[in-house]
Amino acid sequence: MEALPFFADAPWGWASLGILAVLFVLGFTGAPLWLWAVAGLAALVGFGAPVWLTAIFVVLAIVFNVPTIRRTVLTRPVMGLMDALGFLPTISPTEQTAIEAGTVWVEGELFSGKPDFDRIMAESYPELTPEEQAFLDGPVEELCQMADEWTTMQERGLSQEIWDFLKRERFLGMIVPKEYGGLGFSAIGASSVLQKIDTRNAVAAVTVGVPNSLGPAELLIHYGTEEQRDYYLPRLADGTDIPAFALTEPNAGSDAGAISSRGTVFRGEDGELYVRLNWRKRYITLAAVSTVLGLAFKLDDPDNLLGKGTDLGISCALVPTDSEGVVLGRRHDPLGIPFYNCPTEGHDVVLPLEFTIIGGAEGAGQGWKMLMESLAAGRGITLPAGAVGKIKLAARVAGAHARVRQQFGLPIGKFEGIEEPLARIGGAAYMLDAARRYTCTGIMHGAKPAVVTAMLKYHATELCRARLSDAMDIVGGNGISRGPRNLLATQMASSFIGITVEGANILTRTLMIFGQGAIRCHPYAYREIEALMAKDVKGFDAAFWPHIGHVVRNAFRALSLSATRGIFAGAPVGGPTRRYWQKLAWTSASFAFLADLAMGTLGGDLKRKEKLTGRFADIFSWMYLGATVLHRFETEGRRKEDEAFMRWAMDHAFEQMQEAFDGLYANIEVPGATWLFRGPIAAWSRFNRLGSAPSDAIGHKVAQAIQVPGEHRERLLAEMFVPSDKEEALGRLEHALALAYESDGVMQKVKQAIRRKALPRKVAPKVLVEQAVEKGIITPAEAQLLQDANAARQDAIQVDSFTLDEYKQSAVSMTPVPPPSGDGATGATSLESSGGTAYGAATAPTEPSVKDV
Repeated sequence: MEALPFFADAPWGWASLGILAVLFVLGFTGAPLWLWAVAGLAALVGFGAPVWLTAIFVVLAIVFNVPTIRRTVLTRPVMGLMDALGFLPTISPTEQTAIEAGTVWVEGELFSGKPDFDRIMAESYPELTPEEQAFLDGPVEELCQMADEWTTMQERGLSQEIWDFLKRERFLGMIVPKEYGGLGFSAIGASSVLQKIDTRNAVAAVTVGVPNSLGPAELLIHYGTEEQRDYYLPRLADGTDIPAFALTEPNAGSDAGAISSRGTVFRGEDGELYVRLNWRKRYITLAAVSTVLGLAFKLDDPDNLLGKGTDLGISCALVPTDSEGVVLGRRHDPLGIPFYNCPTEGHDVVLPLEFTIIGGAEGAGQGWKMLMESLAAGRGITLPAGAVGKIKLAARVAGAHARVRQQFGLPIGKFEGIEEPLARIGGAAYMLDAARRYTCTGIMHGAKPAVVTAMLKYHATELCRARLSDAMDIVGGNGISRGPRNLLATQMASSFIGITVEGANILTRTLMIFGQGAIRCHPYAYREIEALMAKDVKGFDAAFWPHIGHVVRNAFRALSLSATRGIFAGAPVGGPTRRYWQKLAWTSASFAFLADLAMGTLGGDLKRKEKLTGRFADIFSWMYLGATVLHRFETEGRRKEDEAFMRWAMDHAFEQMQEAFDGLYANIEVPGATWLFRGPIAAWSRFNRLGSAPSDAIGHKVAQAIQVPGEHRERLLAEMFVPSDKEEALGRLEHALALAYESDGVMQKVKQAIRRKALPRKVAPKVLVEQAVEKGIITPAEAQLLQDANAARQDAIQVDSFTLDEYKQSAVSMTPVPPPSGDGATGATSLESSGGTAYGAATAPTEPSVKDV
């Protein structure tokens, strides 16, 4: 206590603390530079600093605060130094188009270090229109009843009846505007349709999803000429034309800039402009049955007939597949899932330029921009819809199986070893459905969030295959024994396919989410790069110095929020989500500061440090997924029964963020301070964790909820196909679950009687039930319920078997075709044609009879 008067009397005492407090407030709030200058001057005067020191400070304050002086004295030399060192990355035109594609949405808030959670919460919750709901309940339900997955697998594709139904009900034209004869569905409408179909038949989901994703319809709607739209969109809407989009090549997958397919502009004898196309593509869904092929290629104009130069870059075209020189007819076999996935070639295909290139002559050379701006459809709608559908199916099947299947006299869902994967499945279903709906909201409101859709695509497809693996582990032999009763094997195989499309997942994580996000979502970085490339001193000055202030603010915020575990951070709401919002604010500040530190120390080399960028991407993505979970829980009215799902999802998200931060601290290199980050800061991070894995108690609640039939389970697993027919595999399982749950109370009466020795312990179940009725422990109706439940349980856990002849008959003979030689399209070996666009690309075997074991 005696130290306090001394401290107060010391020249560096309370006044010093006051100055530090002021400086801390200025840093934490991101105060403008002039306010720092005023505070500094006040401190110097207050402490009686010598005049010469005060004068120096005033001169420096003027230099930093007067733009015209600052640009000459400071900004121009800084630009010269950065340019000489190659500090900021040089961006190619292709990279620039990708970065500028789309819009920055709420991800910009999370990247800022000081997110506006009110803006995140202000997004509305999307609902289906009455028309969309009617379509989901009508034609989609009917399609699901028709499209039995086992039949599709045996026949190696959808039947002609299903194809006709898809066309008649305009499934292939969901995104086509109504004025062109399409359904004109919203993002959430299309997403919900695809989600439901995928819970029934993965092949049907892909077949419907591709025409409604990145492809001719999407590109025509946004970029086509009036003539192109008027001709093609009605034909795409009613299925007269079947579209495919050809982008991927043997040497151009994720690196679309390496496309070797070429188009050449020339003037015909009639004086009109034409384009001669040559290509070799692979992995093109629906190509073998397509009637119009969307084609990405590099366009040359050697005579500069379009007045745009000789090398126009990537362009997109519409190619009727009956054109001379188009080669179709072969199929790939993607993990045995028989959707049409095919190679295609074109050799000297000549078409009129204006009607062929999307957007006509004006669209020549604009293909890369078109693709980048349109990818949100696949990454943000189609692929996440399918992934969420599969996870919901996994939750429904694994939850019901865990309640129906018994071991050691108990449902296996009561064992904690089973509860762990069940909780992962249920938590992922809640989280990803929240992200799916929230992302659709942004797209419906006009956003084209390239970074967010990359996040959702990556995590939806990765979590899908992981959670299906959990479900396969739970159902055991029922998951690996293929047949009409198996609900997961085909979905498990198809889950691996989604990770390879719309940008391979490795690239999506390491380059797109953070590589693109760091430049696109940062409030200043891209402006600095543009100004540096343009030698724009004024523009660079306007971005660079606020960037420095941005870093200082986030440093103060990261330090203070970490020290206080975010308890003083703002939250848009109170209640059970408040602490999670505060921890998101803490995470955002730490993430933003570290991101700037990495960009500042590594400069243009950062994009090559993919292990670091991958960890940054993980933090960025899990912040977004967590925000969508909180938005869902609050928007749906804070349902008490959903709280365990919300908490499981958020705890899991923060666990993933913590793991990524630990990886960053252990591997980041900061000149002169690497020891600090790998030592004290890393140790503090491990001690002062953002979060840990969901508790066993929360996991128990999640796992039990998806085993209990009723309104809560149905709401969580909504918008999926559940057959009412008890002869259907899922209908049979759901029926057994309902009876098992209904008979629980009766079974408890019998067990209690055994415990009090009113009934014998070791006796056959049938005899036990008879004695329970005789002694009045249960009623005859209750006895019948037990018998029915046991019969349903035994039926539900059976697997399919075949005779040897039936088993051999079910294998379709397909002769592998060696890949053609050559690297480019021109001069490549042609594929052997087998009928062009005919649907029957494989002979359908007779469906084998099935015997239950």
